[in-house]
This record gives sequence, C-alpha cells and structure tokens, in this order.
Amino acid sequence: MKADPFEPVWDRIQQHVGHECKTKTGLLFTYKIEKDNLIPSRARWNIPKKDFRKAYDYGPISSPGKIRNEVNGPSYVWAILHDVWIASVAD
Repeated sequence: MKADPFEPVWDRIQQHVGHECKTKTGLLFTYKIEKDNLIPSRARWNIPKKDFRKAYDYGPISSPGKIRNEVNGPSYVWAILHDVWIASVAD
C-alpha cells in the first residue's frame, strides 16, 4: 500500500507546535494542537486536520484566498503549509 504523502506534513506540523508562523499579510502567530485540531493563537476556533489535508491536496496555492471557501482559517492553513519548517523538508 502506498504511503499517504500528507502524513509526514502533518507530523511536521505537530513537531513545530509553538513555532512562530507568519500569515501572507505579515501577522505573527503560534499554534497548538488538541487531538486532530489546530488552534491558532490569534483565533478562538480550531482548524481540523482534514482542512489541512484538503488544502495540501490542492497542490501549490498562491494565496489564502484560493482556499477561503474550502477550509476554516485559510490564512492560517496557507501560512503553516508554506512555512519553511513545514514545506521544505523532503519526505
């Protein structure tokens, strides 16, 4: 069975809890994870893992606006998936 290419990405997201990320507009934030939900420090709601998977499956996304109707917290999802510690590690 072929390995799920998203799981190493989610693993890196989990490994970098508390790491400072930056939205496309330059807002800094950190995040925590509870179960399969990511909670940005600048928000009072969570983003489910499935939303990160959905955005990842879209492939390269040029801006958060491209996924605004598809996922919760598109600015945070985009920022985390484009963070150098998450995106640039070879699987």
